[in-house]
Amino acid sequence: MARMSPAAEPADPFDLTGRGAIVTGGGTHLGKAMARAMAGRGARVCIVGRREHVLAAAVDELTAEGLTVTSRSLDITDDELVGRVVRDIADELGDLSIMVCNAGASAEDRFPPDQPVETFLATIRSHLVGTFSCAQAAARVMRDTRTGGSIVTISSMQGSVASDPRLYEGLDLAQRSGPGYQSAKAGIIGLTRNLAAELGPHGIRVNCISPGFIPRSDANAEFVERGRAGNALGIIGEPDDLAGAVLLLAGDAGRFITGHNLVVDGGWTIW
Repeated sequence: MARMSPAAEPADPFDLTGRGAIVTGGGTHLGKAMARAMAGRGARVCIVGRREHVLAAAVDELTAEGLTVTSRSLDITDDELVGRVVRDIADELGDLSIMVCNAGASAEDRFPPDQPVETFLATIRSHLVGTFSCAQAAARVMRDTRTGGSIVTISSMQGSVASDPRLYEGLDLAQRSGPGYQSAKAGIIGLTRNLAAELGPHGIRVNCISPGFIPRSDANAEFVERGRAGNALGIIGEPDDLAGAVLLLAGDAGRFITGHNLVVDGGWTIW
């Protein structure tokens, strides 16, 4: 009787080998963690941002880990520049399969009744309009090359629930999540669903990740403890906690997922 050949190993649905990916705001914190996760699964990643020295430090760190990561300077509020740079990066990578729209800057530091409208608009412009510009630029490349792809936007748990003022009470913080940030993050969730509906026929999936309380390493200690107490798990989120979410949505593991908002918040929004 003839011997049966061993069954082929099933393909790894989280494997991103050979795929080109862009991560905006990829030089620090959540962006760098998501870039690391995708590069660790074989993607060729380009991180973009405004501060070249921050990007250079991140590239040095990630390449020292054996990962394939490059960088480009980009201000996501410059719509025309976004289109050119995204297409240039796609050409350099030889492919653009993944766009992670993570960048956004906030300028809110006042109680809402005292906040200038210009400050509100600046936050909307960076977070919401910047996300649209980057997603639009990626979608054009993916459509024109007919390769399809995945666009992942980054919102926040505060796109779904109100920012709790008690988190900030009595603390001397440089910044707080204000009305512009919350409005922008809610808008990103709606934008994601619209883009998913429009781009689905082109084979382009669009999904959103809404991180919970994941403080930076230099965050106020009392602020961090208040955040720890606010979620069901009673722990503090870390940037690498987004790795599973971005790998799911970026590649074949999420091939039947689009228009979804994946909340990664330790249970904050279940209350």
